[in-house]
Amino acid sequence: MISALELNIGLRYTRAKRRDQFISFISLVSMLGIALGVWALITVLSVMNGFHNDLRDRILAVASHATVSEYSGLLSDWPSADKKISAHPDVIATAPYVLGQGMITRSSKVQGALIRGIEPEREARVSQVLDNIVLGNVDALKPGNFSVIIGKALAQQLGAQIGDKLTLVAPKGRVTPAGLLPRMKRFTLIGLFEIGAYQYDSALVLLNIEDAALFLGLEDKVSGLRLALSDTFEAPRIRYELMAQTAGDYYIRDWTQDNVSFFSALKVEKRVMFIILALIIMVAAFNIVSTLVMLVTDKQADIAILRTLGMAPASVMRIFMVQGTIIGVTGTLVGAIFGVITALNVADIVAVIEQAFNVEFFPVDVYVISGFPSEMRFSDVMGVILMSLGLSFLATIYPAWRASRLDPAEALRYE
Repeated sequence: MISALELNIGLRYTRAKRRDQFISFISLVSMLGIALGVWALITVLSVMNGFHNDLRDRILAVASHATVSEYSGLLSDWPSADKKISAHPDVIATAPYVLGQGMITRSSKVQGALIRGIEPEREARVSQVLDNIVLGNVDALKPGNFSVIIGKALAQQLGAQIGDKLTLVAPKGRVTPAGLLPRMKRFTLIGLFEIGAYQYDSALVLLNIEDAALFLGLEDKVSGLRLALSDTFEAPRIRYELMAQTAGDYYIRDWTQDNVSFFSALKVEKRVMFIILALIIMVAAFNIVSTLVMLVTDKQADIAILRTLGMAPASVMRIFMVQGTIIGVTGTLVGAIFGVITALNVADIVAVIEQAFNVEFFPVDVYVISGFPSEMRFSDVMGVILMSLGLSFLATIYPAWRASRLDPAEALRYE
C-alpha cells in the first residue's frame, strides 16, 4: 500500500518548478501521447465496428441466414423438407430458390451473372432484396413472363433500361442433332434493385423460380430452401439443431460458413489496426521511462536525504511510481473521454469537417459506404484503458527501482 507520505512526495514531484521545467515538459508530452493514442484507438475501433456491421447487414440483406439442400446440390421434394424445417421454433420463414451461374448479354456487352429463381411473396420474408427495388415493379415477376430484375450496377454495365430485352446464357447446353448448343433465353428487364453491396448489385439476376428451373434444366427440382432465423447470431447453433432434428438427411449451411473468409479478414484487419495504434501508446509509455530517469537523476540529493532519514528503498520506489502512474492515468482518462465523445458523434464531426473544407471523404459514386458508421463497444473501451494503464505502470518500474537502489553516501558526496 502507498502511504500518505509517499503519495504527497510523489505528487509534489509532478508539479513543475523553475529548474524542473524541461522534465515537466517531457511529462506533458508523455501524457499527451498517451491521451492521443487512447483517443485514436477508441475512435478507430468504433468506426471499424460500424463499418463491419454495415457490411454484414448489407450482405445479410441478400444472403440467407441458412440454406437447406440435399447432398446432391438439389432438393427434389422441397415441400416435405419445408415442413420438417419449419417445425423448428427459431425458423421464422422459408423460401425455395433456384441458383445457377451464367452470362447476361445486351447487344455486344456481356457480363457474368448469378442467376437466382425466387417466389416473390416468400422471398420477401427471407431477404430484403425486394425491399430495395429502386425502379420497376416486382408484380410482373410471374411464371411464364420470362422477366428479370437485376442490380443497378449491372444495368449500368450493360447500358440497360426498364423494358429492354436481355439474353441469359446458361452453362449447361442442349444436345441436338446438330451437336451441343448453348442454352439461351431472352428476358424482359422489369426492375432494378440497389443493395449497396457491389458483389450483388453487379452480378445478381432475379427470375421467377419456375422460369429459372426451366431455363437451367432443373425440371421440378429446386436448389434448396432459404431460411430466415429469429436470431442471426445464433445461426450456428440453430444449424446444428436442424441437422439433429432432420437426422442429417439434408445439407444445411449458415451465413457464417458462406462468408467465413470475408469476416475472418475483417477480424484480422481490426486486430492489426489495434496493434498499430497501440504503438502510439507504447511510445508515450517509453517517454515516461525517460521522464522518470531524468527525474531520478535530478532528485538524487532528495533521495539520499530521505534514505538517511530512514525511508525504506521500497518507499522510494513507490514515490517515483506514483508520478509515472499519475501521468499514465491522467493521459488515459483524458484520451478515453475524448475518444468516447468522438466515437458517439463521429458522423456529425466528419460532416462538419467536410463542409468546412469542402471535401468528401467517401464519394457516393465510388465507395459502397458513403458515411462513417460507428458502434462503440464497452469491451473495446475497457480493453484500451486497461492496456494503457498497464503499459504506463510497467514503464515506471525500472526508473523507480533504480531510484530505490541509489547509495545515499555516493549521492551526497559532491553536494
